[in-house]
Amino acid sequence: MRGARWAGAAALRGGAAGAGWAKSRGGELLERIPTEQIEHDVRETVAEARERIDGFVRSELGDLRRTLRRQRKRLGV
Repeated sequence: MRGARWAGAAALRGGAAGAGWAKSRGGELLERIPTEQIEHDVRETVAEARERIDGFVRSELGDLRRTLRRQRKRLGV
């Protein structure tokens, strides 16, 4: 989950730096950028990534638990 959070924060910083550059170069350029749509798309993408990562981690933990149970059974613990 840290990786997704880091990537989101880095994207925010990069976007803010780009917006600052665009603002200093001309306000009309900044006004033409569909910021609400971009924000919506980024949030949606990050949410989907989190869900996929969470699902993968849940699956891996389940596999690990099954493996541990088998090993304990084999060892008689």
